[in-house]
Amino acid sequence: CLIVRCQTSHLCQAATKMTKYKLVLLRHGEGAWNKENRFCSWVDQKLSSDGIKEARNCGKQLKALGFEFDLVFTSVLRRSIQTAWLVLEEMGQEWVPIQSSWRLNERHYGALIGLNRAEMALNHGEEQVKIWRRSYDVTPPPITESHPYYEEIYNDRRYKCSDVSQDNLPKAESLKDVLDRLLPYWNEKIVPELKSGKKILISAHGNSSRALLKHLEDHVFALKEYWEQEVNETM
Repeated sequence: CLIVRCQTSHLCQAATKMTKYKLVLLRHGEGAWNKENRFCSWVDQKLSSDGIKEARNCGKQLKALGFEFDLVFTSVLRRSIQTAWLVLEEMGQEWVPIQSSWRLNERHYGALIGLNRAEMALNHGEEQVKIWRRSYDVTPPPITESHPYYEEIYNDRRYKCSDVSQDNLPKAESLKDVLDRLLPYWNEKIVPELKSGKKILISAHGNSSRALLKHLEDHVFALKEYWEQEVNETM
């Protein structure tokens, strides 16, 4: 397993010596709200111009290291899908199939969506904000119908095709909640492909990647340390 974020200027050379299962876990390139330190969460932002450059650069580095993929998994959010497209284009592997699922979406930050850290600290206090962002099982306040981004998220037709009803989609999540909704897809869709010998790229988000990494940490302890050093807290 190799963990990469698009902003990283280098890739772990040792990761080219992969073991039995071939998995690259990629965090999408920068979006406009990432630069503004706003919680993007399930709001469907595109990559910024810098984010596009980051994704292309990541693809070039993966190609230089000799990576090849048989299958790509993304969330249903554009920044995840766009990153996968750009990476594959730079690798000359545009033909590789892509499967998308809401279960790989970024963490749902509930009522905090759209706020930046300064606004959150002003409204809720720095200590409470730290608990929401850093804890494993504490959930922020849920999004309500009066939230400015509620209609944009819950009336989006991509979620009408999901494996749960729109009423049962999350309204806010802890990191534990992210792992709980991610694991069925991981176990039922991704793991069988890995076991069949396919080389897998997952283009996802900071917190969905963190949740999956927590699940795998017994097997990738060294890479967990690398992740914590290289990847800033993402939204």
